[in-house]
Amino acid sequence: MKITKLETFIVPPRWLFLKIETDEGIIGWGEPVVEGRAATVKAAVEEFSDYLVGKDPLRIEDHWQAMYRAGFYRGGPILMSAIAGIDQALWDIKGKYYNAPISELMGGACRDSIRVYSWIGGDRPSDVGKAAKEAVAAGFTAVKMNGTEELQYIDSYQKIDEAVARIAAVREAVGDYVGIGIDFHGRVHKPMAKILAKELEQFRPMFIEEPVLPENNEALREIARVTNIPIATGERMFSKWDFKKVLEDGYVDIIQPDLSHAGGITECKKIFAMAEAYDVAVAPHCPLGPIALASCLQVDATSHNAFIQEQSLGIHYNQGSDLLDYLNDQKVFEYKDGYVDMLKKPGLGISINEEFVRKQAEEGHNWKNPVWRHKDGSIAEW
Repeated sequence: MKITKLETFIVPPRWLFLKIETDEGIIGWGEPVVEGRAATVKAAVEEFSDYLVGKDPLRIEDHWQAMYRAGFYRGGPILMSAIAGIDQALWDIKGKYYNAPISELMGGACRDSIRVYSWIGGDRPSDVGKAAKEAVAAGFTAVKMNGTEELQYIDSYQKIDEAVARIAAVREAVGDYVGIGIDFHGRVHKPMAKILAKELEQFRPMFIEEPVLPENNEALREIARVTNIPIATGERMFSKWDFKKVLEDGYVDIIQPDLSHAGGITECKKIFAMAEAYDVAVAPHCPLGPIALASCLQVDATSHNAFIQEQSLGIHYNQGSDLLDYLNDQKVFEYKDGYVDMLKKPGLGISINEEFVRKQAEEGHNWKNPVWRHKDGSIAEW
């Protein structure tokens, strides 16, 4: 069996899909994308296609190593996301070739289902209490929200109080035991992150996410000293080498690699296993489409330390198209009592509606994240 063609589709709301074809008629789907840089990742995938066409799709590890190591300059969000989507599609082909879900080819499942959470509140969080109630009524046992708007290095306690009030409203709305993930989104610098982490502890959050930017991960040591809230990070870390130091330092409780950014299924399985050796949990990042989510679930199925899965159904970014719209069988992601079952069909376990993909690709998108500025005109972290 040989790879014959790689074809990419920029589809709304902000995704990039990849289809890999073979001379035996088996196809695989991947989702190689950086939110806001879809066209750039598309170009990287097309560059990799020169190497891949004519190769055996089943030699996934070898292809991964060639795509990574045969480039003198390597790593980073663009190249690793391109590799990730290609890797997902190759695993999809391999599972279909052997008529087994990908998880079965990685040792088999160690769980039947995994807990999922729902996003609430949008970029500038508002009406979060009402949204949290609706999520719980829909069966979710955990929610996640942005904790703050933009914050300066040193900012006012008014903004701290506003953030605290929002979290308080969610906790009051959902009761004592619904999980609340609070995403700092890298918007908060170390001085304010220490204050927020201490103030929010009273609400017993499930975790605080990206309390500082990943390039400032050394600050996690100081934040961990002032709070007992589990600390999560990792959506902007792209390889096992990026995760190595944060695991060795021991200040992170949950890592959140993204299966469409951090080298795909092959690399993330290794990252999950590294974290298990440090007694660190995994909550894969996935505010993306159905292919990315299916990839997450295949690795979650085989990973003892995966404890909850992000998913994008109804997320504020999904305007025009949502998670289920690209699937022939939408029931594969049926959430029950806050959990989703592991995928059992061959490959990724999903069937992509290619006709709909092609139709939506005619519309495409040019999604960019907003540019925020502080009152003084300086650029703010989004």
